[in-house]
Amino acid sequence: MNRSSSMKKLVSENEKLCQISQRFESFIINRIVSTRSKPRRSLSDPSPNDKRVPIFLENIETRKVILVHGEGLGAWCWYKIVPMMEEAGMNPVALDLAGSGANDCININNITSLEDYSKPLMNYLCSLAGDEKVILVGHSCGGATISYAMEKYPNKISKAIFLCATMVNNGQRPFDSFAQELGSAELFLKESQNLLYGNGKERPPTGLMLEKDQIKSLYFNHCSSKDIALASMSMKAVPLAPMMEQLKLTPENYGTVKRFFIQTADDNILRLQIQEEIVQKNPPHGVYKIKGSDHSPFFSKPRSLNKILLEIAQL
Repeated sequence: MNRSSSMKKLVSENEKLCQISQRFESFIINRIVSTRSKPRRSLSDPSPNDKRVPIFLENIETRKVILVHGEGLGAWCWYKIVPMMEEAGMNPVALDLAGSGANDCININNITSLEDYSKPLMNYLCSLAGDEKVILVGHSCGGATISYAMEKYPNKISKAIFLCATMVNNGQRPFDSFAQELGSAELFLKESQNLLYGNGKERPPTGLMLEKDQIKSLYFNHCSSKDIALASMSMKAVPLAPMMEQLKLTPENYGTVKRFFIQTADDNILRLQIQEEIVQKNPPHGVYKIKGSDHSPFFSKPRSLNKILLEIAQL
């Protein structure tokens, strides 16, 4: 074979390799693009949640959403939800309640009422302009805090969303929602091994702190190991007085705010059956359900939760 033939063969082989490489590269790019553009399967239920929510929302009453954490948690627990809502054009605000998260200005042993515990939210609502309204989202015992806010500032609240939360009736305690799992309040205060006595054993208990294994199995049974580690390092003791306080809720105030309830199907601490009983006893304007979610959907099902929050915001 002469030199010219060898060069032609080499060029031909290089061209074939180049064509194969280009086809492979095109295949990979197409796979990436199709994967990115393919709509994610909704894990929300019932079927109205399957409606596609636009990225940028229009014609809604308010874009400001106040995210209220549950017992032992803090503003940090919404770290996945906040950027998702911002990308959709919303204005989310995650608050630390008294003695929670980064709010160390008051010791939980000095929190003697729901009013004490809820003060950061009350101060925020009080600071709003005259006609400005917000959407409240309360998780778990945060449902008691937003209920208290609805009674105090109904004209400041566009909608209230209870996320696997204590949506109680007038005269009930937030703890009552957990009574099937933890026993009656009286029995719990008498026998629980997780109570804290910050003011001395001779005084009533001031807080509650669950063991790490209990926290994982009750709150984060479908969460990633990273989120469980974050929660284990960040959670604080729960002030007990707000959980044991009977709420005073009236039709004239609390009753004028539209309420929505988001159920979590695989919840170990507020089981689905209990959530069903909550909405039956105190019917809201709408009920949504997140399949495959534990008690912390902001960790285990953030996209499904965000989709529902955006849908409710447009109602």
